[in-house]
Amino acid sequence: MASTVSSSLVSGTSRSLLINTRIRGVSSVQSVWLGERSSSSFLLTLNQKNSLKTAVAYSQGNDPYRHFHSYQPYHRASTSPRINKLIDYQPPKTGLISLLPASWIPYAELARLDKPAGTYYLFFPCLFSTLMAASYTHAPPLAVLETSLLFFTGALIMRGAGCTINDLWDRNLDPYVARTRLRPLARRAITPLQGLTFTGFQLLAGLGLLLQLPTSCFYYATPSLLLVATYPLAKRVTHYPQFVLGLAFSWGAFMGFPALGVDLLSASTAAKAVAALYTSCISWTVLYDMIYAHMDIKDDAKAGIKSIALRHEKTTKAVLSGLAVVQTTLLATAGTLLGASPVFLVGTSLSTAATLGLMIWKVKLKDVSSCWWWFKYGAWFTGGGISLSLLAEYITQGSQSGRDVELPPSAWRELIS
Repeated sequence: MASTVSSSLVSGTSRSLLINTRIRGVSSVQSVWLGERSSSSFLLTLNQKNSLKTAVAYSQGNDPYRHFHSYQPYHRASTSPRINKLIDYQPPKTGLISLLPASWIPYAELARLDKPAGTYYLFFPCLFSTLMAASYTHAPPLAVLETSLLFFTGALIMRGAGCTINDLWDRNLDPYVARTRLRPLARRAITPLQGLTFTGFQLLAGLGLLLQLPTSCFYYATPSLLLVATYPLAKRVTHYPQFVLGLAFSWGAFMGFPALGVDLLSASTAAKAVAALYTSCISWTVLYDMIYAHMDIKDDAKAGIKSIALRHEKTTKAVLSGLAVVQTTLLATAGTLLGASPVFLVGTSLSTAATLGLMIWKVKLKDVSSCWWWFKYGAWFTGGGISLSLLAEYITQGSQSGRDVELPPSAWRELIS
């Protein structure tokens, strides 16, 4: 094996050293941009021959990420299917976003429209809260349906906004992680300014949707934006960024009751139940995102990104089991506070314990595809089981007289008009 070294001008703004490693008789070498940091530029050169290792070009300028210089993101042989899938960006050929104009696709990818699992995880706490509030207040079915649809649309929009904000923060870290290096900002398909502008449109759309709900929902929802904006910073300073993500993703637990006319500041019983539900959803978020974090555990360790998976790598399943117990217990506590029937208590407890127990038992934490499968479908297993139990509770409570709760006189008219 022979190596040649050449110096070249990158993007017309900074000089970088390109280390081009070749195998005798092989001339096919591919170069992929890794992104820019201030005055520094980075280039990754890969050869697709099995025995060729990664060669990485780093800027010789003033690089604030000097500790990455020893990190070669793709040091394994290219026989790995994970690497082969990510060497070149390929526009989507199937799915909904493949039908979009080419210039729209990076924005659809930025909002993760091609990966809806996160939207479901954001929506389920809203749905749990709505169905619990529906049983508590005996809300009309049309009001429950309309509220749920508004929350789903809001989850779709705001999850996309959260992903855009996350990618703006991480645009200089994502290139060092195999799973994220071809995201639109990391591969420079769009600029940070374009990403920031897109975020503004997403937030405006979310605001427009929020204004369709009772006015009190605006005040309950607004604090969550701070959590959405700061979550990407958590992975830089703590091994528990999943907890911060849980605070943000579980915020919908607060929304169902005010959306159906319950003032949590005056209805103390409902407020306690919501607190238990919120904490339960936080435990669920940390649980599923801990599994998700195992997909990037090697790259995160080398790139200096912190996660609970790294912190508890050897005891992950024990931690997951503890989180499952906390989630199940708090969910049952929320139902007990609201005076729920055995339909709620047995249904939610059994479905949660069974689906989480199965996932923790079956997931292979060292297998990226296994982690992704359980993350992707776990939302439906656990979230679906809880939702069906709550729906059954709402239906069985329908023939009973309503509770004495404080509802604004126009609450139902606003929701069904």
